[in-house]
Amino acid sequence: MNPADESRTAKALAQEIGEICSKTSGPLRFMEVCGTHTMAVHAAGLKSLFPDNLFLVSGPGCPVCVTEKRFIDEAMLIGQQHDACMATFGDLVRVPGSFGSLATFRSEGGTVRVVYSPMDAIDIAAAVSPRPVVFLGVGFETTIPTIAATLKTALARGTENLFVLPAFKTIHPPLRILAAKEDLHGFLLPGHVSAIIGSDSYEYLVRDFRKPGAVAGFEALDILLALRDLVRMAVDKSPAIINDYKRVVRSEGNPVARAVVDEVFEVSDASWRGLGLIPGSGLALKGPYARFDAAKSFPVEVPEAKDDPRCLCAAILTGAKTPDRCGLFGKECTPEDPVGPCMVSSEGTCAAYYKYGAA
Repeated sequence: MNPADESRTAKALAQEIGEICSKTSGPLRFMEVCGTHTMAVHAAGLKSLFPDNLFLVSGPGCPVCVTEKRFIDEAMLIGQQHDACMATFGDLVRVPGSFGSLATFRSEGGTVRVVYSPMDAIDIAAAVSPRPVVFLGVGFETTIPTIAATLKTALARGTENLFVLPAFKTIHPPLRILAAKEDLHGFLLPGHVSAIIGSDSYEYLVRDFRKPGAVAGFEALDILLALRDLVRMAVDKSPAIINDYKRVVRSEGNPVARAVVDEVFEVSDASWRGLGLIPGSGLALKGPYARFDAAKSFPVEVPEAKDDPRCLCAAILTGAKTPDRCGLFGKECTPEDPVGPCMVSSEGTCAAYYKYGAA
């Protein structure tokens, strides 16, 4: 589609959204579950097209943002006390822990290697053997299959000095909690995660909560199309799950990827920033892969981690607040000197507001 056609289509969708919203006098609040959607909405300035009674709030779909401070503390202590080389995606390096970040750890002589694929960690382990290499396992269903495949490869090769510090999370348990909130009227469902778990997996939103959901891609038109469907279902009180990203997402998802995950991991509890401990929302290594668990191989005593009480990351991740309501935003908390992870991550809501503004 050329730019002129794209602009006309966007205006037509925005007008249709406005017409549907005008049929109700009350506010309509929808949650964009995925952090990539948050960034795309702000980059395209889509909120400036919305009518006054349509609100889009952020959810817990940024894996770095929902990872608790204690995880950063544990990683740094393992690195310090066991001379481990830390391997991680770049977003985690500047996330603040209780006594600094991984960037701090590196500046004090520790080793942090940024990877673009979990498979890179195998090469790093071979290069520094026998020194332990700890990959920081943060991610949702999108990332987890590649980590599972990495561990299968490491097991087959007999790599003995590669470990994973697990903080994996799955999206359905927190979504069930959020779906019970009466002031949320539906969900813009994540495109990447849905490619793995499938659009059919969200049927409980309709069955148990009478809330609509629309799986969306990441272009501006993808998001406007999904929002048009959401507002229509909410206003008509006809909830359903609509897949508006069929060029990538299938109703059944990717069973091959899920089979790899099931071979390596088992369901466990997980602690989420903003939501606390959610039973069954995490994944733990099992069977022969349990030996890769860095938390068990390198136990450290982690002091209680306390968040800055002025930081609103926890409320922002559940749609209860927006970054511009935080007194630290843009003052004491900036991308260069962040207080909370929502300002650090490339998918963070605070980072989106800071870079593009509230619209």
